[in-house]
Amino acid sequence: MFKNLFVYRLPAGWSIDLPELEALLQSHRFVDCAPTQEKSAGWVPPRGQAEGALVESVQGQWLLKMRIETRSLPASVVQRRVRERAEALAASTGRQPGRRELRDLKESVRHELLPQAFTKLADVLVWIDRDDRWLVVDAASQARGDEVTTALVQTLPGFAPRPIDTRVTPATAMAGWLRDSEAAAGFGLERECELKAVDASGAVVRYARHALDTEDVRRHIDSGKLPTRLGLAWSGRVSFVLTESLQLKKLAFLEGVMEGADADAQDNFDTDLAISTGELRQLLPDLVAALGGETDPN
Repeated sequence: MFKNLFVYRLPAGWSIDLPELEALLQSHRFVDCAPTQEKSAGWVPPRGQAEGALVESVQGQWLLKMRIETRSLPASVVQRRVRERAEALAASTGRQPGRRELRDLKESVRHELLPQAFTKLADVLVWIDRDDRWLVVDAASQARGDEVTTALVQTLPGFAPRPIDTRVTPATAMAGWLRDSEAAAGFGLERECELKAVDASGAVVRYARHALDTEDVRRHIDSGKLPTRLGLAWSGRVSFVLTESLQLKKLAFLEGVMEGADADAQDNFDTDLAISTGELRQLLPDLVAALGGETDPN
């Protein structure tokens, strides 16, 4: 259910009930891109039912889903059409079009071509845990995570989440774990890592499906390279890649964790959400503790 997580802390005292949240999201429900619209974003039912609720609540855990549709125009196509129009204009007027005219030509070309452009859909899951004050956005990139978080801030009154700030940076902690060939209690080193030099060279070393408890890895750490990504496993239940910005990528639940789900059932939504959030509610505090705790937990 979850793959690439950006983790935030909800503000102390922030409160909203389920009907109010549902009503606020309904006013920003997703609508398909219009023919000349480059982008459309809004909320859709997480369960996938056309007229379903926009907030699903399972064992007190809330799940939302934002859908983002974009029309993609290849820059080369736009440039070629603008060049053709500019050449035609020059031939008819006897002069080269100026900068402002070229800008207007480009806007006109984009407006004409947009209805023919293919659209691309992206769905982003959002998990809200009010009791433990977690906000988790399942996004592949920081830009997409920021986009969804900003939409929530603009929609929900008093909503002001902040990134988790730990006393020990992820890069420093990961470097120590690699140097000692041992992660923090409850965590184990997996077989993926990226190291980057902090000097002007910007040298990068990547390990994939490779043992990390080696002299070669320690030598890179001692020479000043810092980990930007490190594969970890937690309690034999969840594996993920931790990044220097405290993102959890490639999240996977290990064998046996999802046993409560019925493989033959058509809809395991409630079970999957309950198990997934139940595991993450234990993993996230352990990870923050492994990084020295939060600088400001309030």
